[in-house]
Amino acid sequence: MAENSTDQFFKSNVLGHPSGLFVLFFTEMWERFSYYGMRALLIMFFTAKVFNGGWEWPESWAYAIFGTYVSLVYLSTLLGGYFADKIIGFRYAVLVGALLMTLGHGCMAIETPFFIYTGLTLLVFGSGFFKPNMTSIISEMYKDRPEKKDGAYTIFYMGVNSGAFVGILLCGYLGEQIGWSWGFGVAGIFMLFGLIQFWLAQNIFGNIGLKPEKGNEEKVVLKEGEKLNPFTRFEMALIIISSTLGLSWILNDPISKISEGAYNLFGFKIFGFDGQNVAILTALLIFVILLIIRIPKYAKTTRDRMLAVVFFCFVTIFFWAIFEQSPGSLTIFARDYTDRILEGNSAIIFKIVDVLLTVVPLGVITWVLFKLFKKTFAKYSWSNIVLAFSFLVIWAIAIFRLNDKLSGDVAEIDASWFGTLNSLFIITLAPLFSKWWEGKYNPNANMKYAIGMVLLGLGMACVAIGSSSIEPGAKTASVSMIWLVLVYFFHTMGELCISPVSLSYVSKLVPGRMIAMMFGIYYLAIAIGMKLAGMFGEASTGIAKEHGISYFFWILTGLSLGLAVLSVIMYPMVKKLMHGVR
Repeated sequence: MAENSTDQFFKSNVLGHPSGLFVLFFTEMWERFSYYGMRALLIMFFTAKVFNGGWEWPESWAYAIFGTYVSLVYLSTLLGGYFADKIIGFRYAVLVGALLMTLGHGCMAIETPFFIYTGLTLLVFGSGFFKPNMTSIISEMYKDRPEKKDGAYTIFYMGVNSGAFVGILLCGYLGEQIGWSWGFGVAGIFMLFGLIQFWLAQNIFGNIGLKPEKGNEEKVVLKEGEKLNPFTRFEMALIIISSTLGLSWILNDPISKISEGAYNLFGFKIFGFDGQNVAILTALLIFVILLIIRIPKYAKTTRDRMLAVVFFCFVTIFFWAIFEQSPGSLTIFARDYTDRILEGNSAIIFKIVDVLLTVVPLGVITWVLFKLFKKTFAKYSWSNIVLAFSFLVIWAIAIFRLNDKLSGDVAEIDASWFGTLNSLFIITLAPLFSKWWEGKYNPNANMKYAIGMVLLGLGMACVAIGSSSIEPGAKTASVSMIWLVLVYFFHTMGELCISPVSLSYVSKLVPGRMIAMMFGIYYLAIAIGMKLAGMFGEASTGIAKEHGISYFFWILTGLSLGLAVLSVIMYPMVKKLMHGVR
């Protein structure tokens, strides 16, 4: 048997998959726990009153730094992926990323400006090293077992959403009810557990993800009629100028606002236009020029399929810009405008639901943990001991939270709690959508995007209707929480139509030698969407004062439905560009 054959990984299996998959499952779970747990608190911490432990920033400042942070998280994956592929390997990239994120969360727990900004910087680079390389290890592990890969990614995806669910639930509670430092700090503690567990069990991956050997790169195989199109010096110069302007703008945006203009790289005007606007528009124009120069150089089929990817990336930008209102304007809406106090029978029902939502997922994950123990304890006992201890701590925090929430006659729902609904609905609905995509009524790519944007619009329409009675400029209100539940229900279904299938279409539409470049463009689209999410959040403050918060949500509804219509109209053209790829 070849040393790096995938058969060796299947000798020790859990639920029909290699034990190594579940080491990745729990490592990714703790990373998502820390990322989503911290992210759920970020804007609330910045905007909370000083006597509540916050910084009492204007919401526009908080949205600006949030948009920059989540945007840079996705941009940094390009850097982390490059280092892993060319220099340090997937495995050490994961370890470096986990260490940087542990330090980042630790810094944020100190809550001074220096440590908060340092923490966010470390988290950006940590995510860049960690995020793209976990899935790369899975891909290598299943290289000779492609028929098992879909099941592997499904299990891994459950780990992602389990971590997000538990992270928002527990970090959100600790941050809002005990103290912000507790929420930020606990996120870092569990990232540390994930790091140690992965480090102690890394030999389970054999030779996968080790430092790449020089001269061992795969040779590019070209099909008949294809040719390599290396970037010219002029094209590289365009990339450098566009990237520099774009990054400068992303960083300058929150810095100029928070310093109230004291530090502003683009604090000048060109022909009467604001320097900051000129910088980002120039960066986007140069990028479009680059695409116009590059795409015609490829063979017709490749060129057409690249244009199809560009269209999907365009829709993706606005999908994430609207979807990512969840930790931003929707969380602020939950805090300031939603009736989160339940009494009588409503309180009793919610408490029962809350117990089930806490205990059942943790119980299932603990059962998976025991399954892993049976297979790997003899060989990787210390890794398992660290994992077991981390779950004891999780159960202790969960029981402490339930004990607090179950006391008294009323039920107070944390503003961050609504964010858990996305993960809960994904775990519940993902199998149904998977069956849909595998059946004979599987929609084409454009229709999936159209359905996703319609569902996104329906979600925003729900909260727009629910907030219609809120007067312009109102600081507080008591809207029924059912509207927020509906938002997350529709938005999750929209995500299931777009997010999982997007990467699939990128990989199907371009040749293997170009996947890295097109994934780069796809992640750039997400990064732009994330920054737009922060900008939309900033706009919500002014719109709410002048026209009411409902008007803001109606704008996002209209934008979503408009892009859905565009996807339908573009179907004949995009179908032709895809040349038979479904």
